[in-house]
Amino acid sequence: MERLARIEQMKKEKYTLDEIKALLDQWGKVSEEQVNRKLTDLEIRLTQLQREVQELEPVIDRLKPQQARNVYKRLMPQTAACIEALMLLIGKGPLM
Repeated sequence: MERLARIEQMKKEKYTLDEIKALLDQWGKVSEEQVNRKLTDLEIRLTQLQREVQELEPVIDRLKPQQARNVYKRLMPQTAACIEALMLLIGKGPLM
């Protein structure tokens, strides 16, 4: 079931069948060290993203209301997808 759920997720993310097969082949060969390295990379990226968001906040605050709404409309689907992916990663299940 876990493998099927992973395939469905990758299909939603528009991976090709060849890419899905290659990723699934690698998935079975992943070591604990590789997982820990990847999690560390994610933590570093999240910290960088937090810093970038903090830099953007003053700029967004100065936008006109319609401009700010347009920015948030572009960010929200990507943000939600990122949060959902992280929740799946930590075993909390899909957001919706």
